[in-house]
Amino acid sequence: MGRMQRALAIMVTAASVTLAGCGVWLGQLRPPEAVETVTFTPPDWPAALQADVHRPQGEGLFPGMLLVHGGGWEGRSRDDMNRLARYYVGRGYLVMNISYRFAPDATFPAQVHDVQQAMHWLHGEAQRLQLDTGRIAAFGYSAGAHLVSLMALAAGTGSDLDRPWGGALTRPAAVIAGGAPTDLRKFTGGRLVPQFLGGRINEIPETFAAASPVTRVHPGAPPFLLFHGTRDTLVPIDHSEDFAAALAGEEVPVTLERQPWRGHILTFLTVGSVLPEVNDFLAESLGSAGHVAR
Repeated sequence: MGRMQRALAIMVTAASVTLAGCGVWLGQLRPPEAVETVTFTPPDWPAALQADVHRPQGEGLFPGMLLVHGGGWEGRSRDDMNRLARYYVGRGYLVMNISYRFAPDATFPAQVHDVQQAMHWLHGEAQRLQLDTGRIAAFGYSAGAHLVSLMALAAGTGSDLDRPWGGALTRPAAVIAGGAPTDLRKFTGGRLVPQFLGGRINEIPETFAAASPVTRVHPGAPPFLLFHGTRDTLVPIDHSEDFAAALAGEEVPVTLERQPWRGHILTFLTVGSVLPEVNDFLAESLGSAGHVAR
C-alpha cells in the first residue's frame, strides 16, 4: 500500500494516452444534453463539495450512475472518472461524478458521509433531473470503490456508519467496485491507510475493522460486480476474492471479473475491457428498463 501514492502520480498522463485509444467503448459516446456543476453538500457541511452532473439526451425517467474516484483517500480528482461519465451518459444514464474530502485533514468516516450526501442530493433533485431513484448504480475504483461499498453495505442498517447521514436512500440498486481495498486490516504498514483512519492498526484495530467492507456484509445487501487485476500489488486481488466469498456466503448476488496480467493502475486505465460485463450486470440489476443498447 505504501507504493500506491507513487503509482497514482502517473495516472492522469497515462489515462489520457490509454483511454484515448480505447475506441471500443469511447467510440460509442454521444454528447450529453447538459453538464451541470453543483455543490451537493448542505450549507453547514465541513467543506463545500462539488460534482458534475451529466444529463442524457431525451426524456426520463433515467437510470442513475454515481461515480467515485480513487486516489488513496488523499488525492486525485473526479476528472479521473470523466471518461466513464461520458460513456454512461451516452448510454442513457443520469451521471453524478463527485468529489469528496481528503485525508489527513478529514479521516474516516468523513469520506463515506460525503458519498452519502451525494445520494441524498440525487434523491432531492430527482424530479428536476428526471431520475428514477429506484435504479441508481454506484461505480468506484480503488479508494472510490471502497467508499461506495461501505455506503451500500451500511445503508438502512441503523449501524454506526448508517447514522446520521445514511438511511435507505443511500442504498444503490447495484455496486461496481474495481480494485477495491475491502479489508484494511491486511495493510499492517504503509502511510495511506493509517493516514485515512487516524492511526496504525496496533493503535486502533477496531477502526481498521469498522472501515473494512468485508466486515459489514449482510443478507439483503445490493448486488455487486467486482473487477480486479490479477497482478495488482498495491491492492492484491485477495481483497476482492475474500469480499466476493463473504457476499456469496450471505447470498448477496456477486460477480468477480479477474483482469489477467494487470496491476492496479493498468486495470483502471483499461476499464473499457470490463464494461460489457458491467453493462450486462447493470441490465440485470436495474431491470430491463435500464438496459441501453450496447
